[in-house]
Amino acid sequence: MKIDRLIAAFALLAAVVVSPVAAQQRPAAPAAAAPQTSAVLPESKIALIYSDAFLDPKTGIAKFNTLLTTLNREFQPRQTELQQLQQKAQQLTDEIEKTKSVAEPRAIQQKVDQLEQAKKDLQRKGEDAQAAYNRRRQEMFSPLQEDISKALEVFAKQRGVNVIIDGSQVPLVYAADSIDVTRAFINEFNSKNPVTAAVAPPK
Repeated sequence: MKIDRLIAAFALLAAVVVSPVAAQQRPAAPAAAAPQTSAVLPESKIALIYSDAFLDPKTGIAKFNTLLTTLNREFQPRQTELQQLQQKAQQLTDEIEKTKSVAEPRAIQQKVDQLEQAKKDLQRKGEDAQAAYNRRRQEMFSPLQEDISKALEVFAKQRGVNVIIDGSQVPLVYAADSIDVTRAFINEFNSKNPVTAAVAPPK
């Protein structure tokens, strides 16, 4: 599920949870050891999750959508200002086109100068707003991303899962529905992390 927003989806690692046994360094084999003809493979349990589903406004992670609403509300005044500048530039463009054949050159030049200034203001303020939006987004969403990563690890360990693969990041040829734990994780995370605390305003 793709949601066209300024907020990017959480970029989970392909394997976000690995058992401690699997993560240990394998000891070096003795130099004179005979070639192995067979190997005992460790038992492993793999689960699949689709992090794109975290962003669904109705069925995704509730905290994400609450933070997103707060973020967009904080930047609504800037968005309104940019829209007004864009409208002003368009209005000047229309006036120049309509009057360039009948108005005095000096009057036309004044509107052209105003249009150029409006475009510069729009670009500068747009870049400033985008940079501020990105900083605030990082500030607001980093703690939630950490909480989700920790919760995924706990979720996996409690169920004996060795590896969780993010199907939103890794192309899959086939995966059985029975290993998809997306809905179970979202429901558990929402139940343990209710949306109650307000987001601190920017400093």
